Amino acid sequence: MEKTIKGIHHITAIAGDAKRNYDFYTRILGLRLIKKTVNFDDPETYHLYYGDKMGTPGSILTFFPNEGIPPGRPGTRQATSIGHSIDKSSIDFWKQRFKKNGINFIDVAEKFGDPYLTVFDPDGLRLELIGSSKEDIRLPWTSTDVPVHNALKGFNGITLTINELAPTAHILTKVFGYRLVEQKDDLFRFITDSVPNAAIIDLLVRKSEAPGHVSTGSVHHVAFRVRDEKILMAFRETIVGLGLRVTEKIDRNYFYSIYFREPGGVLFELATENPGFTVDEPLESLGEKLMLPAQYEQLRETLEITLPKLI
Repeated sequence: MEKTIKGIHHITAIAGDAKRNYDFYTRILGLRLIKKTVNFDDPETYHLYYGDKMGTPGSILTFFPNEGIPPGRPGTRQATSIGHSIDKSSIDFWKQRFKKNGINFIDVAEKFGDPYLTVFDPDGLRLELIGSSKEDIRLPWTSTDVPVHNALKGFNGITLTINELAPTAHILTKVFGYRLVEQKDDLFRFITDSVPNAAIIDLLVRKSEAPGHVSTGSVHHVAFRVRDEKILMAFRETIVGLGLRVTEKIDRNYFYSIYFREPGGVLFELATENPGFTVDEPLESLGEKLMLPAQYEQLRETLEITLPKLI
């Protein structure tokens, strides 16, 4: 058994209006809705999954849309920016696309030698479209107005904002197998060599900044990828040994997972590759129907009426 973290599995955030969220991520960013289901803890709330054609780990961005809750506040003890990989030559395409559609963005900047464009989703979630210098051969989902050359290929990485470097860095390096590769001022880059993409975690250290508030427009948690349940539970044993509180194994239908809050305050999840998103619907029609966990199937008729219409 190879006990390995294989980069980012998925990232989950909180949204407001469900249709507005769907329109932005499918029609503006050109991602595929790969699963339309509900929050396991609140079946009257969607859980929407976006990604590439297959719902490949490392491409999956998910949301709990919950209209009416207050906006979040960026700060420490949270993930503050999600990086998507694009071809460097497509940055101008995205600038023009955002301008055309009235999308709020910040012009090109550079991070560790890579150009990136910052854009904010309708709830204020910060996204970075990064033209990575590292080759990315992943095949993205494409649409009629976002050609394959310009499409988002999956995650480049994510930025966590924390007050102290050492506690979070210890989890990344000693438990997850990442290594520190570069530093610029108060930004530290960690990479895992276990996968070619979705492999970057940037730690932004803000010693005196106040903790943020996770709500609409915020990342809820970051999930790291493991191969299967045996490896998942081996990591659980290690995390328990560090004295951290960690959940039991949870069946999320499309993966098994555990959750814990790392010492810097960010909620981490470890999620398995199995069984995947085609376990309950075929690849060709992913995301087209409302898929419910077995315990909520009895509510289908009601939920199909009360949940917001996306199309």
